[in-house]
Amino acid sequence: MNPRLLLTTLALLIQSALMAQNAWQIKVTLRPFTSGYLFLAHHYGSKQMLVDSAAIDKNSQAVFQGKEKLAGGIYMIVFPKKDGWMEVIVDKEQNFSVTADSADIIKSMNVTGSRDNLLFRDYLLYSQKYGGEMNELQKQYKAATTKADSARLETQLQAKSKELRTYRDKFIADHPQHLLSSIFKVFKEPAIPAEITDQAARNQYFRRLYWDSMDLNDERLIRTPVLQAKYDRFFDEIVPPLPDTLIMEVDELMLRVRVNEEMKKYTLLHLTDKYVNPKYMGQDKVFVHLFTKYYIPGDADAWLNEKYRKFIFDRGYSLMMNVIGEKAANINMVDTSGKKKSLYEVNSPYTVVCFWDPTCSHCQVEVPKLDSLYKNKWKAKGVQLFGVMTDGGFEKWKAYIREHNLTNWIHVYQTQELKDNELKSGQPGFRQLYDVYQTPMLYLLDKDKKILAKKLNYEQLNEFLDHKFESTSPK
Repeated sequence: MNPRLLLTTLALLIQSALMAQNAWQIKVTLRPFTSGYLFLAHHYGSKQMLVDSAAIDKNSQAVFQGKEKLAGGIYMIVFPKKDGWMEVIVDKEQNFSVTADSADIIKSMNVTGSRDNLLFRDYLLYSQKYGGEMNELQKQYKAATTKADSARLETQLQAKSKELRTYRDKFIADHPQHLLSSIFKVFKEPAIPAEITDQAARNQYFRRLYWDSMDLNDERLIRTPVLQAKYDRFFDEIVPPLPDTLIMEVDELMLRVRVNEEMKKYTLLHLTDKYVNPKYMGQDKVFVHLFTKYYIPGDADAWLNEKYRKFIFDRGYSLMMNVIGEKAANINMVDTSGKKKSLYEVNSPYTVVCFWDPTCSHCQVEVPKLDSLYKNKWKAKGVQLFGVMTDGGFEKWKAYIREHNLTNWIHVYQTQELKDNELKSGQPGFRQLYDVYQTPMLYLLDKDKKILAKKLNYEQLNEFLDHKFESTSPK
């Protein structure tokens, strides 16, 4: 064999062997950077997850590569100082090159070896042009001084919006398997028939068909910035913020994603994070539902790490004992004189349970204000204050009560003997039963000791009670 031909053949074999070692490779030329590192990351809901880093050579080149296929999604090539990035699509084509200049990434972007990214670049160019034209029309609309100009510009804005929808619909028809098509389907919204004129009926129709346009089993959407926004809009704006309604919709969504394990995992984790510390009081009932229906039976065992599992189960067992609308756990302790006292012995239309510590700085500010509201307003309405010492020591507790004249409260604390008996019997303590992780912490109970409100500050509790007093007063 010709020696030169032999060397060429060997070189090709070596190159093929090296390529076979890597399941994916992305070559990047990103001017003007000539040193440092580029970083490869992907979206994960509202977060960004780091995948790899690669050194930049003097020719502005860096190579990312790996031995296991990347999961499909929108990836970011992040600048050395992490002050900017460009986006690429990673899907079936995982060996490609991309060139760009950081001064204007979209216009300078060039791709070889990936038809997906050529289509993505074309969309970015269109989107950049479209965005500029829309911004200009919106400026003109805001500055319009006559009805005629406003009407003309509104028509142009509507036509422009329709143009974008037409572009996306055509892209979906031409490239049904492309990630952009899946993303465009996320943006689609139900068209409400004109004959439905009642606003409540229109809202219900929109809510019922909200998920129908998109593929909730396309796990590539997890690694884009659009899925979490779609979820958040639904649960923050479309669904009434009532716990039982939210629970119904949570179960419906979990049913829709059950086929794909990654989508199921993402959805459950997102909803867990959303409702373990919810925006509105009482919505932790949604987390308790997730805990009892999905976590306790073991649906998440395959991908829960030990730290997160402990967090979920600790919070779950604490919160499931104090759901709004359910009866509060009884508290059996002793008062300052050592006499036994029980929460369930309190006979009052409303009971405020205050967990507090005389050495806590927040308590030292808020407890006297709570007492002032009680004496000057709530007591006359039949409210009873039930104070539970959490820490601080018996003597300091008694001294604080005396010095601040906290009279007419029912003050109780847990003796060491009571605590020891509780531990021996394996019973949950008041901290778990009432989820007491900070002080002061306030609960409002009705005459039957059902929880009406919890974890409000004294001002919020005052507003809540005002509303209760007003709604129950004779007309």
